[in-house]
Amino acid sequence: MTACADRQFPSALAAALAVGFDYADGDGVDFEPFEAFLCAEETTDWFRAWTGNGEVDGDHFRVFGQDGSGGYAAVWLVRPGRPLVEQPVVFLGSEGETGVVARDLGAFLWLLADGFGPWEAATPYASDRGPRPHRELTAVAERWAPNHRAPAAAVIEQAASEFPDFDDLIMGLCR
Repeated sequence: MTACADRQFPSALAAALAVGFDYADGDGVDFEPFEAFLCAEETTDWFRAWTGNGEVDGDHFRVFGQDGSGGYAAVWLVRPGRPLVEQPVVFLGSEGETGVVARDLGAFLWLLADGFGPWEAATPYASDRGPRPHRELTAVAERWAPNHRAPAAAVIEQAASEFPDFDDLIMGLCR
């Protein structure tokens, strides 16, 4: 098996990312999805550069997109033995921003449906952004995660409550 063999998106994530995101000159969603998860080597290279720590690897992350400044959105493999769709979604920004933005893929779909990308969810202090429901992404969320329906604010709050030490954990790896 090659390091990229397991890097295809789950169907629900692929469906959401295929819709696309409009930056709208800074008034939209700042998110550029990739076509597949980054390979293991690329993820490790990025994580080592991001942390300044040559001893870490990126094995706990499946990176699936970035914001315009190069911050990465990823699935964080923190729940041993659980499927990828049950793992939280995180954001690691180019300026050191960190955040768990959704408890799992279903919650992430509803975050997107409410008009928030990973950067917007991880940096609520950066704007007074309110919900901006997106019809196509709502249809994706309704199809793939009907039991996870929640407004973006609740998705973000639930993720932060479940993983309050994420920033400390990540910063502890930095050199």
